[in-house]
Amino acid sequence: MQGRVVLGIESSCDETGAGLVRDGKLLGHAVASSMAEHARYGGVVPEIAARAHVHSFNPVVQQALDRAGLTMSDIGAVAVTTGPGLSGALQVGLAGAKGIAYALDVPLYGVHHLAGHVAADTLEHGPLPEPCMVLIVSGGHTSLLLVRDLVRDPILHLGDTLDDAAGECFDKVARVFGLPYPGGPAIDRAARDGNRKAVAFPRPLTGTRDERHRFAFSFSGLKTAAARWSEQHRAEGRDLPVADGAASLQEAVADVLTRKAVDACREHDVSTLVVVGGVAANSRVRELAEQRCRSAGITLRVPPLGLCTDNGAMIAAVGDLLVRSGAEPAPLDLSIDPSAPLTYAALTPAARTPASAAA
Repeated sequence: MQGRVVLGIESSCDETGAGLVRDGKLLGHAVASSMAEHARYGGVVPEIAARAHVHSFNPVVQQALDRAGLTMSDIGAVAVTTGPGLSGALQVGLAGAKGIAYALDVPLYGVHHLAGHVAADTLEHGPLPEPCMVLIVSGGHTSLLLVRDLVRDPILHLGDTLDDAAGECFDKVARVFGLPYPGGPAIDRAARDGNRKAVAFPRPLTGTRDERHRFAFSFSGLKTAAARWSEQHRAEGRDLPVADGAASLQEAVADVLTRKAVDACREHDVSTLVVVGGVAANSRVRELAEQRCRSAGITLRVPPLGLCTDNGAMIAAVGDLLVRSGAEPAPLDLSIDPSAPLTYAALTPAARTPASAAA
């Protein structure tokens, strides 16, 4: 017997996403981005993002349904990102999700945005092995996680970013280099014509013997080093070799990320590394992760490019896992948590409890 069709809604930042998943299979999804509206400001403007979600919500849901060949009446549950993210943006997605769940009289689940990124990989490669190591790399987050059962067990943080995340470093340095926003794709494009060994940028926290920081990340110093390098060229009246700077910066970020991730797999005797989040789309991060995992005998899993950035399919994937695990739905007075820590995939205690245990 087929399970419920789960509609997933994502609106934590500047993408409005809707996806439909049933029994671990992606049926269809759609994304609308307001990135072009933010580009002239060099970063996301919360008020603009929230208004864009209001305009995009219904069309994106309908487009996802059309691509899946389904109608609204086929939806059996709704999952929505309730944190972390921009408060106004989250409120729009949650309000829309509540309206659909109430109108259809179907269960509602509040989902952690980062758990969605982890679950995105299951839509391409199937269930996550237990345990697995997960490297989340995005504009606002860089974390190394030990994951067992994604929706039943607590998620163990081995290390998180102490300051700038990897994607944030790309955005800020791209601006200094005169590259457009968003910085990650711009750095990646510029790096194709550069020499990754041209500039000896630092590898933050890779030489530390402090156990607390062995698997932690820090990209603020790398950002500053790139800015100083740029300033020195300009102060001396020299043209900035942007391609070399971009390639060298990208290499430093990829080196730190993949080195720590592979070391964590070895230390915890984990044979599968899953790399997710927007920065997982970076070509050098993917290439270096493949090389180092192959050398270490570790299986590497990375979602397709379209599922690396924010999307509704990943939220639907978590909702589908929650439904199939027997988790209790969230109440309709569910609220957002813009700074929610990642401990469980569901952001309400009730949604973590199997129905049999709650009875």
